[in-house]
Amino acid sequence: MITETQILEQLDNYKLGYYCQFIDLGHVYSYLIDSRLNVFKGDNDKWAIAAERLGYNPRGGGITLDIYYFGNCLTNLEHYNGQDTNYYTVYPIAWNDFGETVDGEVLKPDANFWHIRNKPIELTHDKTVYLNAGIELKEYEPGEISLEEVGRLLITKHHNLLRATDEELYKSIPKELKKILVIDEWYHRDFNEIIQPTMNAEQIRTTYEFNKNLLGGEYPLDYETFASMFRQQEKSTDEYNKKQYQDNRPSSYETWQLIAKVIATGDTTLYKPTLRPNTHWTNWPDSGSL
Repeated sequence: MITETQILEQLDNYKLGYYCQFIDLGHVYSYLIDSRLNVFKGDNDKWAIAAERLGYNPRGGGITLDIYYFGNCLTNLEHYNGQDTNYYTVYPIAWNDFGETVDGEVLKPDANFWHIRNKPIELTHDKTVYLNAGIELKEYEPGEISLEEVGRLLITKHHNLLRATDEELYKSIPKELKKILVIDEWYHRDFNEIIQPTMNAEQIRTTYEFNKNLLGGEYPLDYETFASMFRQQEKSTDEYNKKQYQDNRPSSYETWQLIAKVIATGDTTLYKPTLRPNTHWTNWPDSGSL
C-alpha cells in the first residue's frame, strides 16, 4: 500500500526533466486569474494530481489554461526539446475573437463578445460590474480595461467554460483512475527551484573562450575573474534552492500533507484544512509583474 511519505516525496521531487514545473501561481510573466486542484486515485496504488492555472500572459498574447500533472502513473506527457514536461496548455477562448477584440494588453472599446469553448459570451465595459465582482480597474487610461481584469470577471460568471474539461484533465492520466477530490481554493506556496547545469573547470574555460571569441577577442574579464563569478553564482543558486526546499516544498505544509493522506487512504473526509486559503488572484499581486 502506498504511503503518505512516498506521495510527498514524489511531490517534493516533482522534476521529471529540465522543463517540469511546480504550480506557479505567482508566475511573474502571467497574471493569475483562477486555479483548481483535481485529485485522482486508482487500483494498484496509482495516483495523480492535475492542477489548473488560468492566467493572462501578455507575451503569449492570450488567456491560457495551464494544467500541471503530478503522480506515479503519468502518460502521454508533452515534450519540449526532446524532454518530458509535466504540463500543457489549453486555449479556451477562440483566437480570432481574442485577436480582433484586443489592443495590446487591453480590451477594445467596441469589443462585445468572445467565443469560449464555442459559446458566445458577452463582454462588458461597465465599471460597476467589475467593482461589484471585487475588481477595481487599474485604468492607466480612462475607461481602459486590461485583459486580466476581463478574465477575472468572466471566471466569476462562466467558471465551467474556463476550467479544464475531464477530457483535458485525463490527457496525461490513465482513464481508469477516478477523480476523488476537487479543491477550488487552498493554502499554497510557490516552489521554484532554479535549475542550473553543473560545469567543470574545462567547461567553464570553453564557455569563457566562446564568449571571448564572440567579441573578437576583446572581453572585459580575465578567465580567473570569469570563473570566480560563475562559481559564486553557483553558490548563490544552491543557497536559494536549499531555502526553497526547506520553506516551500509540498511536504513542508498542511495542504499537501492532507492531500497525500486522502490519496493514501482513499478517504476524502480527511481533507480538513486549517490554513486559510490564499489562491485567489488578489493574494498574488506579483503575478504578471514582468
